[in-house]
Amino acid sequence: MRKIKFSRIALLLAGASFFACQTEQNEQLDNSANSEVSTELVAKLADFDINTSDVKKVEFVLPNGTTTSMYQMEGDIHMTEQQIKNLPSLQNVAAKNYHTNNLVAQNTVIDIIGYTGGGGFGLSNKGQTALRWAVNNYNRLNLSIRFNLTFGTDYQPKDMVVYNNPNQNGGGGSAGFPTGGNPFKFVQIYGLEGFSTNVNEHVITHEIGHSVGFRHTDYFSRQSCGQNTNEGSAGVGANPIPGTPSGYDPTSIMLACFSNNEDGEFNNNDITALNYLY
Repeated sequence: MRKIKFSRIALLLAGASFFACQTEQNEQLDNSANSEVSTELVAKLADFDINTSDVKKVEFVLPNGTTTSMYQMEGDIHMTEQQIKNLPSLQNVAAKNYHTNNLVAQNTVIDIIGYTGGGGFGLSNKGQTALRWAVNNYNRLNLSIRFNLTFGTDYQPKDMVVYNNPNQNGGGGSAGFPTGGNPFKFVQIYGLEGFSTNVNEHVITHEIGHSVGFRHTDYFSRQSCGQNTNEGSAGVGANPIPGTPSGYDPTSIMLACFSNNEDGEFNNNDITALNYLY
């Protein structure tokens, strides 16, 4: 199976509200620019098991076309300066299990909206169908969190908004991790119209996974991208969720990269991990 280099984020992690994106070979966000990063921020990222070899400042596009400044690391993780400073240290935590202590609160109904506005930011018919399928992926598991899906343009009061970013090169998506018991709000996809509805479903399901606390299942190797790179720092990785493989899981929906023939469904280990968390 030919793998396309769509980088995304996903071993089960829910630390602070920061962005993750899955992209094709070009993994930078629009208007990104290299910048000096203080040693304080680098140290905080390292303590949180984030690879600090290529940290830069970028602009993340919101549904209304405005941008917000973030720091980018590992090619697809994004946080504000304050979010980095607020990260807990994982170096002395005995059981990380692919997630930190910040998850979505139990017994939460997440109001999620598929954005249908103009300017290229609205989801296409294919994207809307894929979002329905993605939400069904979660709701059919009867977890302690549940999604209430609507479509429209009034995204501000919603817990999560899924939209298209017409300004991003490549193909994939981006999202973030929970904070304060809430899911990360902004889930964007881009460059996916030429792919099947199943691939669109896969990307959206994956990015929603970040928003509720997942990190890459192959963080320790990025093998799905044809790489041999540990996303963790100083050789300190995360431990697997009980009942899931500690090694490479080739069919997980949360692999760092995805192919052009994904079916968009969770595998059994993904389901085990979701049930462990929720």
